[in-house]
Amino acid sequence: MNLTNLFFFFLSFMLISIGLSIGQTCYGTGNFTANSTYGRNRDLILSSLASINATGGFYNATIGQDSDKVYALALCRGDYSSAEECSNCVNVTSHLIMTLCPNQKEAYLWGRLPCFVRYSNRSFYGVLELNPNERLYNTGDIRSNLTEFNQIWENLMDGLVRKASRLKFATGEANLTYFQRIYALMQCTPDLSQTDCDVCLRQYVVEYQNCCRGKQGGVVQGPNCNSRWDLYPFYTSTATPDAPPPSLLPDAPPPSTLPPPTTSTITKDNGGGINSRTVVIIVVSIIMFLVLVSLAYVFLSKRKAKQDTRSKQGRNCVDEIHFEESLRFNFSTIKAATDDFRDDNKLGQGGFGAVYKGRFPNGQDIAVKRLSTNSGQGDLEFKNEVLLMAKLHHRNLVRLLGFCLEGNERLLIYEFVLNSSLDNFIFDPIKRGLLDWETRYRIIGGIARGILYLHEDSRLRIIHRDLKSSNVLLDLDMNPKISDFGMARLFEMDQTQGDTSRIVGTFGYMAPEYIKYGQFSIKSDVFSFGVLVLEIICGKKNSCFIYEHVTVNLLTYAWKNWKDGTALNVIDPALRVGSTSEILRCIHIGLLCVQENVVSRPTMASAVLMLCSSSVSLRVPSKPAFFMHSTTEPSNSEVTGSDQSERRSVQFSVNEVSITELEPR
Repeated sequence: MNLTNLFFFFLSFMLISIGLSIGQTCYGTGNFTANSTYGRNRDLILSSLASINATGGFYNATIGQDSDKVYALALCRGDYSSAEECSNCVNVTSHLIMTLCPNQKEAYLWGRLPCFVRYSNRSFYGVLELNPNERLYNTGDIRSNLTEFNQIWENLMDGLVRKASRLKFATGEANLTYFQRIYALMQCTPDLSQTDCDVCLRQYVVEYQNCCRGKQGGVVQGPNCNSRWDLYPFYTSTATPDAPPPSLLPDAPPPSTLPPPTTSTITKDNGGGINSRTVVIIVVSIIMFLVLVSLAYVFLSKRKAKQDTRSKQGRNCVDEIHFEESLRFNFSTIKAATDDFRDDNKLGQGGFGAVYKGRFPNGQDIAVKRLSTNSGQGDLEFKNEVLLMAKLHHRNLVRLLGFCLEGNERLLIYEFVLNSSLDNFIFDPIKRGLLDWETRYRIIGGIARGILYLHEDSRLRIIHRDLKSSNVLLDLDMNPKISDFGMARLFEMDQTQGDTSRIVGTFGYMAPEYIKYGQFSIKSDVFSFGVLVLEIICGKKNSCFIYEHVTVNLLTYAWKNWKDGTALNVIDPALRVGSTSEILRCIHIGLLCVQENVVSRPTMASAVLMLCSSSVSLRVPSKPAFFMHSTTEPSNSEVTGSDQSERRSVQFSVNEVSITELEPR
């Protein structure tokens, strides 16, 4: 599972832990019992809903027969342009609704993420249902002329309903004051007719007016549609600036950085002069205007400085790797070797860009990484990889043959590794049968020795920071070679820890202290190695899956079986032959490497020793990081309110919990 998907899982469980079960209705129309056929069908259809081919972000499916039949649909918000992100959002929201509504036969969830999931034991496609619904609103009041505001707001809502009823999704804006605008969004599920969509949205506009008129933003949402407005641009639009950081329910605005709107009238006294109230208004407005101008100047100055720094870094990239001139290739040479980067020669796509197979005139095969213009990486990562890989030589590291810097082109040329990456084998139901235990054990040992070389045996001390199965390549003899050093960091030999505010890597392989605090060390790579070991043995990705009708991740799955004395359950069924004691020892080592406490994890030197010598005693592992408790028994903090109520009005205010944004790879 890629970073975006795993990050969504992390965010969903964080929301549960702090009690943000918003937009959630677990119907009171009936429950199912644990381990029932209906329950299994529900979990199965929701777990697989995101994998169904969607049309315009709309998913729908059924499973089962008669009373055990489950109907489900999912819908991404209309401004969600990426199909992959939409699928990830549906995946997370589906697992979240199973947690929040553990045994209800009907439920829907407008999640903290911009997508909607609904399931039921009856067919609801194309059926208009206005209830149950939720109404949520900001606690702040409108401070401008309320009569004028209501007129502007109602005109905006009316036009938006007409547009959304035809298109099933629409956004709109209206000027409120010189400083403020109203932003609104409406959406219906695509199975509704135009008439039903119009009825649904207009009803919700009326319901908002009845409950929440005069508030600074709110939303009404139900089984078929939702209507939302705010005083900041909360949706993606090329016509609006980026939305501010997320806070509370759902996407509630942060504390306003704009001055409060004032009335548009100026009151004069009997003598024709301006009264004291107006003087105060004018003075305050001038002061606030000057403050805004000052802030804008500071912001623009910082942005220009940042751009200048990036430009300088790009120039420095050329200068700093100039000394490696012997490794430099002409672009024309690589273009010819890859047949002008023909699609037939494309091996894959990574965070850096596309990877192509090529062949030099002497018959040597090569792999070429070509920096994409829209890549999340750039000159810094390119320079980093060239400078590091030029100095690193080990049988378990992929060998850099050279690079190309020409115009906007950034190319890295590597030895061609025949058997692609490790993930193409261990997660493939057919190919993983080719990996017997002897081969897997050799791969584990080779990865360990490669990391040990980076940490202790090379001329430099390197923290890789992005160890994962797709970054381990396999040669003709299935020997592992660690690749992709764009995110690696150089340590002084006596340095033990580094800190960063830029969290990069792949979720699921990153250590908890790195995700939470930006702290990384050699123990961060040890954590990633432990995840790799368990994946190689289990043949499962370190992501969430259903085990005994409970959602777990790989670390939890391995730990529970180890603790219960059933560790043999963890072993990939494709491993029909192998030393049981050796496999169990590797599971033990993997669990030691993924301990939450940094100090409890071994060094790579210790891990290699434990792998090579069965006489070395192993400590008893403790519960791993990211341990997932059973979600079959929700706590009171997870499910609140009455499931019987058809409507709920919920007040919400600004949430000050901060969430680190991860950069996907």
